[in-house]
Amino acid sequence: MTAKLRAAYAPLLTAAALAGIAATFLRVPPAWLLLWEGPLLLLLALVARWSPLRAATVAGLLGVAAAALWPVPLVWESGSWLEACGAAAFWALPALGAVLAGGHLRRQAGRMRQAVRDARRDQQLELARDLHDFVAHDVSAIVVQAQAARFVAAQDPGQAVRALERIETAGLSALASMDRTVHALQEAAGGPTTPVLGLAQLPELVERFEGGALDADPEAVRGLSREADTTAYRVAVEALTNVRRHAPGAAVVEVAVRRAGAAIELSVANSAAPRGAGGLLARRRRGGTGLAGLRGRVEAAGGQLRAGADADGGWRVRAVFPAEEHPPG
Repeated sequence: MTAKLRAAYAPLLTAAALAGIAATFLRVPPAWLLLWEGPLLLLLALVARWSPLRAATVAGLLGVAAAALWPVPLVWESGSWLEACGAAAFWALPALGAVLAGGHLRRQAGRMRQAVRDARRDQQLELARDLHDFVAHDVSAIVVQAQAARFVAAQDPGQAVRALERIETAGLSALASMDRTVHALQEAAGGPTTPVLGLAQLPELVERFEGGALDADPEAVRGLSREADTTAYRVAVEALTNVRRHAPGAAVVEVAVRRAGAAIELSVANSAAPRGAGGLLARRRRGGTGLAGLRGRVEAAGGQLRAGADADGGWRVRAVFPAEEHPPG
């Protein structure tokens, strides 16, 4: 249905209503007026569904009036004004029913459009979180390595070259993360799917983090649901990113995945940063969605997220998820 056709409904109903009112008082045969009632009701429903609100209101009032008035001259001749009013009210009912039917369809369509807008907004927020969770981790690594290269370039060019290699690796990882974001958009539009990152990629993630140590129980990793697995990886990425931002130079960074009773626990712990550590990245850090945004994800996956300072002045992030039961054999 084209926009031009929809725009014509209100003027067409206005013209039909005025013609019907004129025909009523010109004493056109009732049979013709009764036949005219059917197209008028159809136009009322179409106007209520498609026309702009102001034009629909004016045309709708005229249409209801025309539908209600056509029997009035007939009843007036042989009855009283009360009977004429009763006849008008009776014939106004189908006209109002047509308006309500069109209005109901209009309301349903509005709800559907709002649902689509909400879904698009949620998708945009999801992509923003993806960029924060994954790309920010690699970008922070680039900044840290660039700082290190700047300070050691004069004394130890070999260390600077290795820092540049790590910058290259982090840059390629950031590009891969952005590619996954683009693929996610294509998937939402019906394109090919792309693999979802999970704890299977945790060794590679920790390896890229200089000084990080991983202790992952394979049985515990397999005990996570797909949603929990993806969420746990996001928690690890965010926690390691925060170590780079807030505790650069921490001597110990430990990532562990282990079974804790009937649950699976992911923990990321770092020692306290050396006094005076920081630099460009620390000076530029700002509050973001971070772990606060991940808390909702973890809870949606059935888990709990805790973060706080350790007794030695370091920081620990713990995400606990329910273990998924697998059938024996």
